[in-house]
Amino acid sequence: MNAVRFEKPLRWGELDVPLFGISSDWFGKPVQPPVAWSLALDPERFWFIASHGRPASIHPKARPGRFLAELWKFDVAELFIADPGSGRYLELNLSPNSAWWSCEFSAPRVRTSPDESEWPGVETFAELAADGTWVAAMALPLATLRERLSFGETTTANFTFIVESPEQRFLSASPLGDGEPDFHRPEKFQPLRIHDGGLPGTGSHP
Repeated sequence: MNAVRFEKPLRWGELDVPLFGISSDWFGKPVQPPVAWSLALDPERFWFIASHGRPASIHPKARPGRFLAELWKFDVAELFIADPGSGRYLELNLSPNSAWWSCEFSAPRVRTSPDESEWPGVETFAELAADGTWVAAMALPLATLRERLSFGETTTANFTFIVESPEQRFLSASPLGDGEPDFHRPEKFQPLRIHDGGLPGTGSHP
C-alpha cells in the first residue's frame, strides 16, 4: 500500500495527490468506472481519499461529518490500518457524503470495546457532483495513530469499497484470499510504503 508524504499541511479543496484504481470486485468481475483511492500524510494528519464516477447509494441516516454505525449496509469506502506486532487494527468507514464510523479490533472481528466510540480528532470532507460522481476524504491525527497502533515502519493497511448497493459489490485494493467477501483478514494486509513527494506512473488528481 503506497502513501505520499507532504511537508506542508494538506487542505480539502486543494488536494493534489496520486490516485490508484480498483477495477474489479472480490470475484474478479470488472467494475466500470473503477473506484479510486489515495493515502497521504502531512506533518500532523494521515489522509485517506476515495472517489467513484457513478452515483452512490448512501445510508438514509448518514449526515455529513457525523458518526454512524452500519454505513457498510450501503455504499462506503473503508480503510484498515493494522499493527502486526500486537494484532490490533483499526477499521474506518467513510460514506460518499462524509458520514463516518470507526472501530478498533484486537483480533479479527474482536472489538477492543463493546461500545461505539469515535476515533479522536477525525475530520471528514465530501463533494457530490450533479452527475453522481463523488469524492470524500478523512483526516486522522498522526499522534493518535502512533500512540494506539504504533503507526510507522511496520504498519500494514488495506483499502476497500462496497458499491452498487443494495446488490453490493465488494472491492479490495489488496488480494485477501478466496471464499465469500471478508475484509477482516489483517494477516493479508500489505505493508504501508511511504514516499516523499509524488509517485511515478499514478493516475489523476481529485
